[in-house]
Amino acid sequence: MKNLKIFKNKRILITGHTGFKGSWLSLWFKSLGAEVLGISKDIPTNPSHFKLINLEKKMKNKFFDITNLRKLKKTFINYKPDYVFHLAAQSLVKKSYEDPLLTYQTNTIGTLNVMECLRSLKNDCIAIIITSDKSYKNLEIKRGYREEDILGGIDPYSSSKASAELIIQTYFNSYLIKKKNIKLGVARAGNVVGGGDWSKDRLIPDCMKSWSKNKKVLIRSPNSTRPWQHVLDALYGYITLSLHLKKNNRLNGNVFNFGPSLNANFKVIDVLNLAKKSWNKVFWRIIKDKKIVYESNLLKLNSSKAKSILKWSCNLNFKETIYFVTDWYKYYYINNKNMYDFSLKQIDSYCKKIR
Repeated sequence: MKNLKIFKNKRILITGHTGFKGSWLSLWFKSLGAEVLGISKDIPTNPSHFKLINLEKKMKNKFFDITNLRKLKKTFINYKPDYVFHLAAQSLVKKSYEDPLLTYQTNTIGTLNVMECLRSLKNDCIAIIITSDKSYKNLEIKRGYREEDILGGIDPYSSSKASAELIIQTYFNSYLIKKKNIKLGVARAGNVVGGGDWSKDRLIPDCMKSWSKNKKVLIRSPNSTRPWQHVLDALYGYITLSLHLKKNNRLNGNVFNFGPSLNANFKVIDVLNLAKKSWNKVFWRIIKDKKIVYESNLLKLNSSKAKSILKWSCNLNFKETIYFVTDWYKYYYINNKNMYDFSLKQIDSYCKKIR
């Protein structure tokens, strides 16, 4: 296990800290003794993992839109972060069709503003910019996308993320590469799942909400393949990248994929059948939706670069991932109370597995 004690008393700035991944990352860093400042526009879902673990009172919070460059730059300069993790995003494909302007403003212009803020920093800082596996032009290739593959997007979400990547490359090569105080890494993660996700039109949240009420969940694409990855595996990848950037200047500006091994892709129906083993009264019905928007059936990331250079790989296999997820939701729906201790328990279990 990497020496995570290095984060004690460090100033961590996380954009999108009230979201699903952001709240888990904030909690993890708080548990390591870091000083954490989060920036988010709002709390995006109700229920919310951020609220259930009471991060409103356990860390510093600023609520404003990252498209507000003046406020964002002022926050960066005053806080002088040792580490920046940029997670703020509009992350839903369906919503990107419904509101493309918001999607581009958040994902593309928001990332542009973060890069501009990094350009303004005078202190030493490690910055991890999180994009998406959907940044790649979708060719549904079976070998898995590699970091050097072509970027692009059919849907507004993918396009907004690919556009953000072009901005990141431009800013790094035009400005940040000349700044010895800034080290930059880009992380592309796959399909991330975990407790506390209540995003709309996502398989796990839809299943858990329906099953908690003993209702059938409606499944539109049972044979779609996804690289199911627990949120803690993805976050550990981001953290590992930041640690390597700290000590290896040659990694500055590098892009890394963080996903399961290529033989770990499973279908939606596989998730349902496995969840059924640990959750009573699991029901579903497969439907044909003529209004369904375009979404790729095959998404694979080749993470051999992260495995080779960062010595990172997913620590939870498919079965453990689904069990971690169902255990969290089962505890929540049965106890319906503050989830701070249980979420910390899962982080601790994950860390013990790494050790």
